[in-house]
Amino acid sequence: MTRTAIPATTRIHTRIGRRFEALRRNGEMGLVAFLTAGDPSLAATESLVLALAEAGADVIELGVPFSDPVADGPAIQRSSERALRAGTTLAGVLDLVASLRRKSDVALVLFSYYNPVLQMGLPQFAERAAAAGVDGVLITDLTPEESGEYRAIVTAQGLDTIFLAAPTSPDERLARIAECSSGFLYVISRTGVTGVRDTLPEDLPALMRRVRRATSLPVAVGFGISLPGQVSLLGGLADAAVVGSALVQEIEHAATLEAAVANVSARVRTLKQAGLQGMSRREPQP
Repeated sequence: MTRTAIPATTRIHTRIGRRFEALRRNGEMGLVAFLTAGDPSLAATESLVLALAEAGADVIELGVPFSDPVADGPAIQRSSERALRAGTTLAGVLDLVASLRRKSDVALVLFSYYNPVLQMGLPQFAERAAAAGVDGVLITDLTPEESGEYRAIVTAQGLDTIFLAAPTSPDERLARIAECSSGFLYVISRTGVTGVRDTLPEDLPALMRRVRRATSLPVAVGFGISLPGQVSLLGGLADAAVVGSALVQEIEHAATLEAAVANVSARVRTLKQAGLQGMSRREPQP
């Protein structure tokens, strides 16, 4: 694909940009919550998203279920399997977003592998996503170097393009990832797949210093974030914490939808409060 240079920017006019700007003004730590769309059903996901927004989630990532989710750990893999068995498709997820937009203004990011997007067709996907009310798109297995056509089409519809930065990314590649990103930059806290962990990596502060030198975008940290203590520590490093597997497990283990709603809401409130407490440790940014 053609390499297309699109400068990194926090586009304040997008919902994502406006939310991160409000967090910055208020001195708040953001919370990005991930759910697999369609687990256990699209109707249930709608109820869960509305509950998460009410509980304080600043951005919600809707995972598009995929048959080969190589970046995801067991919890999210199982949730994708359940969603696919329930008949969830990318088109259905876009219909869900349109329904949510009639009820909530929370920032919504589609979190997908590239295959479903290609199957729909890039122009059609971008048009339908924008019309439904999607704010940004994160394609887990699309590299910045191969993303020129995708970015040109998606950004033309006013959608943010969010890319992943890894601990193994050298400084030059961090700069390239930042150049291709808008809305926020998603930093993977550790190598490997998603999943609940007990501690943050010891080298995360050094990674964050390198990321801050590469971009002025807001930075969200994910992979392995599940505990209030972790989010509190991130308050000194990042602009937002991304929590996914812990929420997906709450849904998996709940006996009813009502219990799932109550459990994920309680988890988000606790983590959001921990982030607020951790902001006093924020390091000066270069």
